[in-house]
Amino acid sequence: MRPSIIAISLMVLFSNGTKPETMDITAKASWNKNVVIAHRGAWKKNALPENSIASLKEAIRLGCYGSEFDVHMSSDSILVINHDAEFLGLPIAKQTYQELLTKKHPNGESIPTLEAYLKEGISQKGTKLILELKPSNISTERDLQMTTKAVAMVKKLKATAWVDYISFSYDILRQVKVLQPKGNVAYLAGDVTLEKLKEDKFYGADYHLSVYQKGEWFVKAKELGLTINAWTVNKKEDMNWLLDNKADFITTNEPELLLETIADRKKN
Repeated sequence: MRPSIIAISLMVLFSNGTKPETMDITAKASWNKNVVIAHRGAWKKNALPENSIASLKEAIRLGCYGSEFDVHMSSDSILVINHDAEFLGLPIAKQTYQELLTKKHPNGESIPTLEAYLKEGISQKGTKLILELKPSNISTERDLQMTTKAVAMVKKLKATAWVDYISFSYDILRQVKVLQPKGNVAYLAGDVTLEKLKEDKFYGADYHLSVYQKGEWFVKAKELGLTINAWTVNKKEDMNWLLDNKADFITTNEPELLLETIADRKKN
């Protein structure tokens, strides 16, 4: 019997050392096995600028599961990375990208574009990129334009496997799900039930630590197939409480401390 065309194709794939999988599946399988998400990158211990390429590289070097960063849009529709609505005194939404380049971080870096940040992030396969889309408080229309551009950039760079999306805006996250139905999105504001998140096909809840301390979240999330991330957790006792409750992720300004805490627990 002559082998089928499909069988021959599979034989060729495996003989070349290539599995019949997409790049995204390969990338998903290799993330660091911990709960640590560095908030704005790993910046604090080494006095690096928050949301800089340098702080991203440090989070990657530490072996964090994820590095969180914040996206805004300039007046000429360039997506840039910064936590606050202002960059060193310049209101991002009212400045052109060229005007934003007149200021620099203390380490000499310019404000990163989303494109530059993603290109750096996808040069490795250990640390996920946790992309927070920041509402501008100008208009929902503008926020959705920013969202559309951000998802388009992720797709253009073939970075979908690396990127999870978070936001305080439910409208923004629903727009992400329209544009990228299989994308992981988690809500930040803490005012939506787990059942609603499940109904809207969200990845999970990404609420402040205090929200989880007031109710029964962890068992229910597991039952619903949702993830639990807590922010922003910087004290060892809070880290241990979340680890005891088997939180899926913990966002922290102290990734080194959280990694040490995890290592110490494994010894005991």
